[in-house]
Amino acid sequence: MATNILMPALSPTMTEGKLSRWLKKEGEEIKSGDVLAEIETDKATMEVEAVDEGVLGKIVVPDGTEGVAVNAVIGIMTEAGEKAPAAPEKTTAAPQDKSTETPQQPPKETPTPVAKAAEPAKPATNDSERIFASPLARRMAQQAGIDLATLKGSGPNGRIVKADIDAAGTGKAPAAAPVVAPKPETPAAPAAAPKPAAPPPVSITAPHRKIPNSSMRKIIAKRLLDSKQTVPHFYLSSNIEIDALLKLRGELNAKSAKDGPAAFKLSVNDLIIKACAVALRRHPNVNSTYTEQDTILYDDVDISVAVAIPDGLITPIIRKADQLGLAAISNTMKDLGARAKAGKLKPEEFQGGGFSISNLGMFGIPEFSAIINPPQSAILAVGAGEKRAVVKNDAVAIATVMTVTLSCDHRVVDGALGAEFLATLKSIIEDPLSLML
Repeated sequence: MATNILMPALSPTMTEGKLSRWLKKEGEEIKSGDVLAEIETDKATMEVEAVDEGVLGKIVVPDGTEGVAVNAVIGIMTEAGEKAPAAPEKTTAAPQDKSTETPQQPPKETPTPVAKAAEPAKPATNDSERIFASPLARRMAQQAGIDLATLKGSGPNGRIVKADIDAAGTGKAPAAAPVVAPKPETPAAPAAAPKPAAPPPVSITAPHRKIPNSSMRKIIAKRLLDSKQTVPHFYLSSNIEIDALLKLRGELNAKSAKDGPAAFKLSVNDLIIKACAVALRRHPNVNSTYTEQDTILYDDVDISVAVAIPDGLITPIIRKADQLGLAAISNTMKDLGARAKAGKLKPEEFQGGGFSISNLGMFGIPEFSAIINPPQSAILAVGAGEKRAVVKNDAVAIATVMTVTLSCDHRVVDGALGAEFLATLKSIIEDPLSLML
């Protein structure tokens, strides 16, 4: 028996994706667990495994097809020797929004026209709903035992009225009802304001080339545009001396180098992740999400860390970061970062999180502001550590200083709360031995 292979939903936000390539050919045998195809979602390229056994009878959606709707038929699996049925015509159209789809309704009933004088009255029918009569006329006809189907209405549009019932009782025809202009229909609610027209395409005359936007690039553009337009951002910056942090990192790495295969190598980012996790545990309202009904405070400190990949960025998550040691954070981050760049992350490894970190210090960027990753309420932008002149004990000195900027959703993180969080983070980083406690 033929079985349709459907486009899977590989994330809660996925509505369509790109079928990058098939890893099986038509006519090839398939076993449960075999990888059928690679699907490019808004976050990563993921493999789709077969759950049944059979033969790939027909490929409906070819390699490289974009915009394939979730649950669309992408292939047909058959039993050995069975012929694949014809494929559905539409496989790449996005699912229609049923809220805007015109419902199929039975045709509206039209008023029964007044019969011509030469025509005999129509016999009664069982479909009483097609007889137009006023409630009073119906009640009078029922009491008098008169069949409404035998009457010719004299009201507007042939409607049977009280006079018709009276006439039927006396045998006299009622006077024709005066022609009354139909009442104007109640105006419908004003239509929603039309969306502003899209800007005209830019006229480019210089030599150029076009790179089609991937699914990931389109989703990044949409999500960040929505964030910037709908989330009231405000920004707080702090200059943090990191000499003590760098010293601790060097000592720990030197000690770890003697451990052989169990050795680890801490990065500055690993220490910042741990410091943020401790600060979030002390200020739980920053580890939150705003909704119209409630403010959600997360029990676990799950930190999303921005990782650049060839076609954009992705934010793998360090789960329960406040409960992990520095070595565990370092090893986990290296594993997630490598698999993120290879497009091999599982959905649960990059979906969720209550707080984000974006670090451009390795590129020499001294300071920047990041856009909040919804539905989170804050993101920390980390700049490069650089030698700066600072004043200590009324004297100018040189210190390694790092500027961090906290982007806050003002609906849930107020200025004072954001400032308190940054003050705690600064004290932890400038006294990093507290991370070892």
